Amino acid sequence: MYSRSIYLSFQPYLTTMSSLAPIALLDVAVGIVVAALILLFVRSWRGEGLLRATARSIWRLLVTAAVVYLLFLASWGLNYRRVPLEQKLDFDRSRITHQAALAFASTAVEQLNAGHAAAHAQTFQPEVLEYAFAGAQQLIGSPVPATTARSKRSLAEIYFRYAAIDGMTVPVFLEVILNPDLLAVERPSVLAHEWAHLAGYADESEASFIAWIAGVRSADPVARYSAWLDAYGLAYNALPRPMRADVPRLDEGPRADLDAIRARYARSSATVRRAARGAYDSYLKANRIDEGIENYAQALQLILGTEMRVN
Repeated sequence: MYSRSIYLSFQPYLTTMSSLAPIALLDVAVGIVVAALILLFVRSWRGEGLLRATARSIWRLLVTAAVVYLLFLASWGLNYRRVPLEQKLDFDRSRITHQAALAFASTAVEQLNAGHAAAHAQTFQPEVLEYAFAGAQQLIGSPVPATTARSKRSLAEIYFRYAAIDGMTVPVFLEVILNPDLLAVERPSVLAHEWAHLAGYADESEASFIAWIAGVRSADPVARYSAWLDAYGLAYNALPRPMRADVPRLDEGPRADLDAIRARYARSSATVRRAARGAYDSYLKANRIDEGIENYAQALQLILGTEMRVN
């Protein structure tokens, strides 16, 4: 009821309103809450002393955290309880084999080699991807298409850089923040992934699956190339090492793009990455995503196991 009715009834309005703001509302909200807590602590300190002020501040932090959590659940978080896509689509686990992954990786190589020149010859057009994203939602049976959001800049970008986080969908405000260091060929897939979260698909593998469908069906060559770049990584990494030798060779252009992505990742902080990965892994498991951070890789299972026309 929540994911197919209640959430989709207010998501378009909330995302449309938040998109009107030129800055991330997340930054504004955090600033207001922190400032209010500091101000209340100082007032309590002056009137009641340090010990009582500290106790009151701890209580206020707990109350604030509880309120934020309830807002998170009401505005987006209950989507973690939705029926999994594999139970709603023509999904057959017997289709998921190493041979199927090899064939899919080979297709990805063909698409990347053929699409590299066009993807680097023009600028990404989000409005074209929006049209394909609406079609992807219809294809998987969404009753109402979600409203997309433009990506925003945020103070959180500093953390994104060091933690190698590509993007974030902000509950409560239902806005999207992307890592500004993303390469041009990465941005479409990451944006479509966050749009899928806006559509209520909280599961990371489902969001990546929907982003892939939207990308390969898009008329924008940058979006198509971006989708196949993600698909290649998923399929290649899923293959046993001996079978990787059977994957056709990428041309110099796609290999250069993958090298650039790895170089961007290498510029982040290993310490911050590990801490962020551990925290997010715990967060996902707490929200019934048993695989935790490994859930991202499960997108390949949805791609291979679902009988679906995507061209």
